[in-house]
This record gives sequence, structure tokens and C-alpha cells, in this order.
Amino acid sequence: MSEGKTKTAKRRNIVSSAHLVSERAAELSSFEYGLYIASNAFERWIVRCMAAAGLPELGSLDVMVLHTVNHRARDKRLADICFVLNIEDSHTVNYALKKLARLGLVAGDKRGKEIFYATTAEGAEVCAKYREVREACLVNSFSAFAGEKGEDLNAEIGQAADLLRALSGLYDQAARSATSL
Repeated sequence: MSEGKTKTAKRRNIVSSAHLVSERAAELSSFEYGLYIASNAFERWIVRCMAAAGLPELGSLDVMVLHTVNHRARDKRLADICFVLNIEDSHTVNYALKKLARLGLVAGDKRGKEIFYATTAEGAEVCAKYREVREACLVNSFSAFAGEKGEDLNAEIGQAADLLRALSGLYDQAARSATSL
């Protein structure tokens, strides 16, 4: 490093909307741009992974709902699924559940006024096939990418996951604040 340049030199942020960059938090705009790109790439990935697992007709929300219902093999209500996925519009999740039920991947069991959803044997099998495709296409690539940094990179990804969950709370609070303006 040349004299005058330090490790803390100001980094140039890549943003999607320069007009939103705040002097107080330029990194936030850069983060949001990364989030745009990452969320679109992630949604494309889960749809293509599920297609490779045998269900090309599922959209990204359908895939997320199926995995959420399958999680820990516990029955879940619509409200539980929405809560876990942080989805406000329950009708979109309800539509996904109906689609998954039509395909024989989930089944609903009415208990009182509530319907509890669980994956069928076919739904659990599809989730297992998805896992196989994920291992072959993503996890193997991740392992090769991580190389010697394996454990360090795993720790960094864990920290990024924690940060994303924490930031989701800030965005939720900001959404509530914006609603009252």
C-alpha cells in the first residue's frame, strides 16, 4: 500500500439510485442495491432448483411456502407461515397453499376454525430432491469457492444472516413509520 492510502480508505459505493444516497449512510444505499440483486438471484435460483427437482410450475413464493410447511415436519397454520416468512399479504400465501395442495404436495387439516397444513409424502420427497439438487449445484460450488477460507467464510455467512435478520426489523419499523406519514 502506498503512503497516504490506508486500509480505511473510503470505499466507492455501488448504488442503484444515486438520488437516494444519504451523506449519513451511503453504505445503506449500497446494501439495498446488493439486496435487490441478491433477492432476484435467489428467487431465480430457487425456482430453477425446484424445476430441476421436477416441479417447473412453481414460483418462488410457492417454493418458499413448501419448504416452510415441510420444516421440522410440524403442521402449520396460514398465520404461522406468513409470520415465519414475514409476509403481510396472507392471500398470496393462501393462493400458494392451494396451488401446492392441487399438486398433492401439501394437505390441509381443518381443526375448529383453523386449517393446519403439512407436506404429503410426495411433498416431502420433492423437498428431499430439491436438497439433492441444492447440494450438487450450490453447496458443492460454495465449498469450492470457500477453499481454504472454508470455516471463516461459513462464519461470515452466519454473521451476514444475523445482520439480515436484524436489518429486517429496522425495515419493518421504517415501514410502520412510513404508514403513519
